[in-house]
Amino acid sequence: MKRQPDTDTHATSDDGTVLFHVEGRTGVVTLNRPGALNALTHTMVLRMAEALDAWADDDAVGQVLIRGAGERGLCAGGDIRAIHDDARAGTTASAGFWRDEYRLNARIARYPKPYVALMDGIVMGGGVGVSSHGSVRVVTERSRVAMPETGIGFVPDVGGTWLLGRAPGRLGTHLALTGAAVGAADALLCGLADHFVPAARLPELTAALATAPAGEVLPRYAATPAPGVLAGQRSWIDRCYAAGTVEEIVQRLTDQGDPAAKEAAETILAKSPTALKVTLASVRRAAELGTLEQALAQEYRVSCNALASPDLVEGIRAQVVDKDRAPRWSPPTLAAVTEADVERFFAPLAEDHGSSLP
Repeated sequence: MKRQPDTDTHATSDDGTVLFHVEGRTGVVTLNRPGALNALTHTMVLRMAEALDAWADDDAVGQVLIRGAGERGLCAGGDIRAIHDDARAGTTASAGFWRDEYRLNARIARYPKPYVALMDGIVMGGGVGVSSHGSVRVVTERSRVAMPETGIGFVPDVGGTWLLGRAPGRLGTHLALTGAAVGAADALLCGLADHFVPAARLPELTAALATAPAGEVLPRYAATPAPGVLAGQRSWIDRCYAAGTVEEIVQRLTDQGDPAAKEAAETILAKSPTALKVTLASVRRAAELGTLEQALAQEYRVSCNALASPDLVEGIRAQVVDKDRAPRWSPPTLAAVTEADVERFFAPLAEDHGSSLP
């Protein structure tokens, strides 16, 4: 088939925040907001979806590669300042962003050609969504992979509950509640990545992908990462996070006697109590769902309902806007968050958000 004009050689989004070009038989996506750690905007999501659709129908493109501009990481997540402003104003622009972002996540997971994600450096939130659903996921010694949403009064999304709900044992619950960032070995253990390649060899890997399929290229560059920490913590993680409630999880961690378990408890207690309880419910419910699309639909309801939560505005204010790192959560304690408070996040959406996520 004839190659699409907008991806023929080099192209950009309207504002230059995402770049596209074809290198040999590989369509290359470069997230291009290095000053903002390549955080995703709605425009970036829409342009990526258009490029993936064009390349899927282009016989000259055999695979897709996504990478981040700059030296700091692939993508730090979504543009949470914009979400903060939207939530404060009581508007619903974020719902449109999430709707298209989650559709992109599903598109990546079902992409008909190899989708290679270079997860070098920081890969968080929305960055996980555009990488960990791919078919070929590469981490390096610099990778820091996380779903840190509970720290801003939000809940893991972009299919994060689906991924974490399927991690071995209770590792996903640990990462979801604490928001902890993991390195290469632990990302591999948790099923968030497939291959480790030293960062210094990424340019060689990228050049090789222009001339050969990923399945042929990766074995030449893949190596064994330095040991992680989660494998050695599995015994207490699996026992503590099997508890029925967040309160019980924190109590078990506190009583465990392991300094790392106590640190995890302290980390959890600093997060939004409401977000913690909704996150635990979300991950456990996602683990029982049959498809990623069903998990994304659940996340869409939770995310849109979170726009009315005071903790989302307060969490972003404390961590990103004012940076005082002293959020005032409402309710302020786990005990004050009721089952009804949690269920509100899973409720059907008002018409202005859209009723579903096709």
